[in-house]
Amino acid sequence: MKTIKNKPIPSFKSNQEAEEFVAKADLSEYDLSAFQPMHFEFVEKDASINMRIPSSLLAALKIKAKAKGIPYTRYIRLLIEKDIHFKT
Repeated sequence: MKTIKNKPIPSFKSNQEAEEFVAKADLSEYDLSAFQPMHFEFVEKDASINMRIPSSLLAALKIKAKAKGIPYTRYIRLLIEKDIHFKT
């Protein structure tokens, strides 16, 4: 039996390029295994917190957030939400 390897998703220079690709392409031909669910935030952020943490912990948080492609403050909020099973 022959194994079929799916094509990698190309890189796009703009959202418009990505939208055009999705509108025209047969996505079943592409490797979507690296895709992850996207979390959209619709709830107004009407409260804030201020906490002191070691600079090494903040540096580690920033590295993890950057690897995930999100701001570190959003990453911290996601960690809190995940721990208390809170859905925004």
